[in-house]
Amino acid sequence: MADNLRAVVLVRDSKDRDGGVLQFNPQTWRSFVDLAKQIGPLG
Repeated sequence: MADNLRAVVLVRDSKDRDGGVLQFNPQTWRSFVDLAKQIGPLG
């Protein structure tokens, strides 16, 4: 996750550094993180 851009959250696969980047607005990313915390690990 890029932390130097405040208006956007950039996420990439840490195992594929040359791969694509997903871009989210901060509120959408926060909602995703909050939901992931509620659901917990899958599998």
